Amino acid sequence: MTKQILLSQLQRDGYLKTSAIIQAFEKVDRKNFVRESEREVAYQNSALPIGHGQTISQPLVVAFMLELLQPKRGEKILDVGVGSGWQAALLADLVGTKGKIIAVERIPELAEQARKNISKYKTLAKRVQIIQGDASRGLEGEAPFDKIIAAASAERIPSAWKEQLREGGTIVAPVGESILRLRKTGEKSFEKSEFHGFRFVPLILGLSTGGSV
Repeated sequence: MTKQILLSQLQRDGYLKTSAIIQAFEKVDRKNFVRESEREVAYQNSALPIGHGQTISQPLVVAFMLELLQPKRGEKILDVGVGSGWQAALLADLVGTKGKIIAVERIPELAEQARKNISKYKTLAKRVQIIQGDASRGLEGEAPFDKIIAAASAERIPSAWKEQLREGGTIVAPVGESILRLRKTGEKSFEKSEFHGFRFVPLILGLSTGGSV
C-alpha cells in the first residue's frame, strides 16, 4: 500500500476530515517513524512494533484522535507517550511556528529514537521538546496546556492533566478500550464524550494520580 492509498482510504472512511490534518499526514511521512524492518509495511493501516513492547499507533486511530483534538496554530500541547515521534511531529505541523509540543516518553531509548526521527523535519523539530520521564502527573512547570493527548490507555484520566489544562481546552486519551474527549468548561467542570472499540498499550500511572473519568 502506498501513502496516497492509505490517506485516500482514511478520508473515504471519514477518519480524516480537516484539511490541515490531511495536509499534516501528507507532509509527515509515517515511513520515517517506523523501524527499518517495518518500512515496507509503513502504510498499512495497522499498529507496528517500535521496540520495548510499544507500537506506533494505527493510522486510523491517530487520525481519529487528532480530529477529536483539533489542534490549532499557536497552541501548547502535551503529548503523552511519544513513542517513535510520529504523532508529535504531526502535532508540531498543526500548531505552526508559534506553537509548542511538549512530548513525554517514559522509555529512554524511545525518547532518543523520537528525537532522531523528528530531527528529519528540521522546522518541526524546533517546535517539539521531548522529555524522558513520567507524565502521569502532567508537567506543572509547563502548564497550562491548551490540549493534552495520550497514546496509551489508563483506567482513568489523571487529575493532574485536568488541573493543568487551560479552561476551554481539550483532553483526548484512551481509557480502557474507549477514547475519551474531555472539554474543560469551567475550573472543575468538563464535557465528556466517549468513543468505544479501541485497543492501546497500557499507560503506566504514577502514584496518587486520582481522577474518576
